[in-house]
Amino acid sequence: MSEVRPGNGSRYLFRGVMVGDGQRPAGKPLRATQDEAGVPPGVWKGRGLAAVGLKDGDVVTERQAELLLGEGRHPDADRIERELLAQGKSPAQARRATVLGRPIEHNRSPKTDKAKERTPWLGLDLVFRPPPTAHIAWALGDDKTRLVLELCQNIARDKTLAWLGDEVAEIRWKGGGKRRARVKDGLIVAVFRHYESRAAESKPLLHDHAVVTVRVRRPDDKGTWGNLSADSLMAHIVAADTLYILYFMEEVSARLGWAWEPREVTPGRRPVMEIAGIDQRLIGWQSTRRQQIEDALPVLTAKYQERQGHPPGERAAYALACQAADQTRPPKRKELLSLTELRKRWRDSAIRAYGADVVDRLAERARAAAVAVWARVRPVVDIALAAVDVVAVVYVMRGAFKRHHLLAEARRYLSYVLRGRPHQAGLDEQIVQTVVDDYTRPASRRMMTADLRALYPGDTEDQAVLRPLTRKRSAPQHERARITAGALATRVHAVRRAERLSSRTRPRAVAVPAASRSRPRPFHSDREAGRVLEQETGVDTVEQTRRTLEAAAAKLQDGIRERSVAHVPRPQPAPATAPPPHTQQPGTQHTPCRTTGGVA
Repeated sequence: MSEVRPGNGSRYLFRGVMVGDGQRPAGKPLRATQDEAGVPPGVWKGRGLAAVGLKDGDVVTERQAELLLGEGRHPDADRIERELLAQGKSPAQARRATVLGRPIEHNRSPKTDKAKERTPWLGLDLVFRPPPTAHIAWALGDDKTRLVLELCQNIARDKTLAWLGDEVAEIRWKGGGKRRARVKDGLIVAVFRHYESRAAESKPLLHDHAVVTVRVRRPDDKGTWGNLSADSLMAHIVAADTLYILYFMEEVSARLGWAWEPREVTPGRRPVMEIAGIDQRLIGWQSTRRQQIEDALPVLTAKYQERQGHPPGERAAYALACQAADQTRPPKRKELLSLTELRKRWRDSAIRAYGADVVDRLAERARAAAVAVWARVRPVVDIALAAVDVVAVVYVMRGAFKRHHLLAEARRYLSYVLRGRPHQAGLDEQIVQTVVDDYTRPASRRMMTADLRALYPGDTEDQAVLRPLTRKRSAPQHERARITAGALATRVHAVRRAERLSSRTRPRAVAVPAASRSRPRPFHSDREAGRVLEQETGVDTVEQTRRTLEAAAAKLQDGIRERSVAHVPRPQPAPATAPPPHTQQPGTQHTPCRTTGGVA
């Protein structure tokens, strides 16, 4: 996400973003430049379009974009002004009637307290970009595959924008934005599709720029126009990103039958989900910009460590990566080609690099890999285990966190577990609510943290195991988070197994994830519950129960074999000879082995 402001920001929007990151000469019409660049025209999206007389899917004209995205005015302001002037209104009154909310000139007025020192926001540019293997399949596949992937991109993007508008977007008013509420109609968005990356040599990069105007209406009877609260959108941008990826994966799997698998890009960091079966070498062929950034990053990292005296943390490393991207960013290409010509060039380049077999059988291998992935990965989402995994990862990564951090991690968890299968609506929110109810405690007025006594009650051995994992600074954060989540999941499995094997009814202690804090507890304290749970459901107890059951089963099998031998008819022996071995002696009675229902 990046902001759009008056001046250079709006000029970059009109001369670059709207024409496919090309170079639009001054005075050249927008539509002619888009046709020459080979990109489709922008379209309007969002539920708020009806408030300004637009419809979903309408083409974004140059004048509409100038008025709404560049000046914060009604997209049909010219007609409105003409009608008001014909009614006898002054030019100033007619112009003011077309402004949605506060004019941007207000921030430059000396009468406004400190506003003249700020540059107002006009919009927010959200970039929707699928994983690299999706770009590869879109660029090198046939026309049917390309159209299906573009449809998946449209659906995932629109669903994510709808979630932002309905659940996240807030309008602010009063001094300092003290009053906030959900927007009345929804967002107004202009979407522009691009096909290429900014690498020196053209490479496929299917992505959409969704420019969200900050002008929205209050949820009152008058429908007063105002500005979006940018910090609300910025706080939920990662949650929106994970939701978009989750939707895109589901659409691709449903329409093309492909599955997804994690790929580790940087050791110890979060993996990314990629289409299974696509040759990993093609990712290097497509992501040339990443290699340029990685080549420049060690120099910046060494300078940082020499200046600060320690290696960069996660935030500092991200800032250094952004700096490396800016330093290695090539100038825009002047050669503009249509999508048909670009796809032909990309295909020829990939064939020269890796052969025709890798390119031609791309979809076939993806379908075969999907069968293997779905055969070994069960699409089962255990809410209790998901809640433990989510809170462990977020706690190790952040310490203190908010709800939107949990929501983003819950959607990552669903992406990894389901591998493209559809998820039930609201399942991510259900996981987050379980975490908030059962495994968190307040850390400050606005933050919360993990409740360690809820994750492992009392002073148990698990604390001695988990605390070094969460504090092992030599390992990357995400690696420590995964180790901690795995240890907690193992404990949950051990507790559940002990409950299944036990013949007694067990109290619902807080250590069992299925329990809720809102239920009555059979103990006076968490520490007491932890001690009882440790005595009854320890790992040693589980192993002892397993060995006892195995011995009973072996004894049962021996009895069954003896009974089967006793019932086999034998030939009558000669009177002068002794009875053969293993036969029933005269005068004895055979008693069949009985089995108990519980063991059976």
